[in-house]
Amino acid sequence: MTRPIAVGVDGTPESLAALEWAALEAGRRGAGLRVAHVWEPRRVSGAEERSGTTQEQERWVRQGVEDSVRGLTERHPGLDVRTHILRGEAAEGLAQCADGAGMLVLGSRGRGILLGFLLGSVGRQVIGGASLPVVLVRADVKDGPEAAGEVVVGQHGEPEDSAETLRFAFETAAAAGAPLRAVRAWSLPPVFAYSPGSLQLLDEAGGPVPFERKALAAALAPWRERFPGVRVTEQVEMGSAGEVLLSLSGGARLMVVGRRAHRSAIGSRLGSVADAMVHHAACPVAVVPPAPAA
Repeated sequence: MTRPIAVGVDGTPESLAALEWAALEAGRRGAGLRVAHVWEPRRVSGAEERSGTTQEQERWVRQGVEDSVRGLTERHPGLDVRTHILRGEAAEGLAQCADGAGMLVLGSRGRGILLGFLLGSVGRQVIGGASLPVVLVRADVKDGPEAAGEVVVGQHGEPEDSAETLRFAFETAAAAGAPLRAVRAWSLPPVFAYSPGSLQLLDEAGGPVPFERKALAAALAPWRERFPGVRVTEQVEMGSAGEVLLSLSGGARLMVVGRRAHRSAIGSRLGSVADAMVHHAACPVAVVPPAPAA
């Protein structure tokens, strides 16, 4: 059975765009949709006490969620939509709602009256600690049957280093009937000069360029076999991975990148590439965690 898709809402344009994106993706995959809102009561005093009690705030929250999902099933017939309203800390609540889901979708700059999730605090905490892919959607995203563009995925290291990232990218491209562009960026060792002549010599000598192409092909091979209907373009390019991927984000329908496994004293680190994508990419971004350690 296809795992459901979870989406966080707070009534803002960004979260409503995330809700619509998640509903479309759930329809493509034949998955259910969990609509989650996590809130904490505000402290009120004086004249606000009569109309701002905890019970009244909860009524506002429930009404807001109902308003958000109103018409969703009409636009997406047959979609199984379930709402989850929780009180408590935002990151923990979203993680609870997303437990067992295939992905968690958030508005990338949403902020509600009672609670919001900007990338800075809650959003970054959710992405850094999530055990499932997290997709960030902005308010101006274009998706649907008329949407064009490739799914772009960044690949690095050995095949096992990006296996989960490639799995998610191929699954998403297959569900949407979209082409996939797999990108591997590389840099010259510092001993070589950055000149066309030196690059040509390296290429002719069987240097970095053929090596990177073979590495990308090897990483893609099992996923090409598993998803034969996905049209794949392989791109190997010299430069910063973040800069190369950002240059492709304007025409992409989704950017898929991996997340570092490293945790520091101040929390999880996304890694420089994922960090650049969630802040600057011009399309929805999926951040995929590494596979659990065996």
